[in-house]
Amino acid sequence: MKLSAVAENLVKILEGFKVIDAHEHLPPEKVYVKQEVDALTLFSHYVRYDLMTAGMSSEDFERTQNHDIPLEDRWRTFYPYLKSVRHGSYARAAFIAANELYGFDDVNEGNYKALSEKMAERNKPGIYDHVLCKKCNIRTALTQNDYGLDNRTDYDHDLLMPLMLLDTYAAVNTKKAIELRATVFDADVRSLDDYLGAIRKVLARWKSEGVVGLKMVSQPYGEPDRGRAISLFDSLMSGERAQLPELSPLRSYVTDQMVGMASELGLVVAVHTGVWGDFRTLDPKHMIQTIIRHPGTKFDIYHMGVPYVRDTAIIGKNFPNVWLNLCWCHILSPKMACSAMDELIDLVPVNKIIAFGGDYHRPVEKVYGHLVMARENIARVLGGRVEDGLMTEEEATSIAEMWFYANPKELYGLRI
Repeated sequence: MKLSAVAENLVKILEGFKVIDAHEHLPPEKVYVKQEVDALTLFSHYVRYDLMTAGMSSEDFERTQNHDIPLEDRWRTFYPYLKSVRHGSYARAAFIAANELYGFDDVNEGNYKALSEKMAERNKPGIYDHVLCKKCNIRTALTQNDYGLDNRTDYDHDLLMPLMLLDTYAAVNTKKAIELRATVFDADVRSLDDYLGAIRKVLARWKSEGVVGLKMVSQPYGEPDRGRAISLFDSLMSGERAQLPELSPLRSYVTDQMVGMASELGLVVAVHTGVWGDFRTLDPKHMIQTIIRHPGTKFDIYHMGVPYVRDTAIIGKNFPNVWLNLCWCHILSPKMACSAMDELIDLVPVNKIIAFGGDYHRPVEKVYGHLVMARENIARVLGGRVEDGLMTEEEATSIAEMWFYANPKELYGLRI
């Protein structure tokens, strides 16, 4: 990417910064290295959606990632779609990783086998240290625990610090689900208050074991109704209702209670907003009433609410308990990310903005590719401000350091 001289210099400065990666889905390394990898792994997480939008069937995509099928056959399935996605931002992170980590300036029919061999050779204990620590200068990555009800102790709590899914306990809609969770925290659950008391103990234990936050989704929860929640819970436990709808008054009430518990325990509530599927249901504005009800809870709003970036910026401007997280944004669209950041500087105090989260579960190499793009975007925006006489280069550098490191460190209370 062509940058101005000021932005180029800022990129060089940013490359020396310590980084807190403020959102990933990475498993513990011992889990990660058990997965087979090759050149097509670079086009798995996120690029898959561009491939499918371009016309690849979901069955064919799964075929490209099935290592029981010879690599040559999988490449033939994949290759016709490469020209349609190679200029997208999702794919650019893959090409950066292939080039700067493995020395391949393209991924094509002539080199995919050699690239696959190098990736397989590197896929062993130590890959996280090489990519995340040495190449990215990441000091810790806040990773979402996607691997079961209660296995946060599998993480390396220096490099990977887990956030637990709030819906693990809030989104129960059957008696069986409630009883399963009761076995996890060894509780005698007969009433909704029993259940909430047990959840509080679980959250406190998580906090003591290094969990730094809870992850939820922005949805139209509605006003919490304790009476309705009790009635639905009792109906489930008595067997009158086999199952509740996904977004029930019970889920809304338990979610609201857990958000309040997070404040008491000093856990951050991270919120997925925007992007997926019918993204109208994930509008960040759904969170406003929850934010107002819980002024003591700290909310980390993910993905700038894409495509509702201006609405999200105003939420960050109006509420002191809200931080705005640019995780995923740099590979969704660099142009949109740059435009959003330029307006954020106008609207939101710079101590409330978080620069980066790779948002990958595999391959780890694309965290590096994404970080390269994030540095370019931030250097472009801050460099433009310097060139316009709105700040000095020293001020731009200080702001970037806050976004990449100081702000997430303070928000999550990290001792690194």
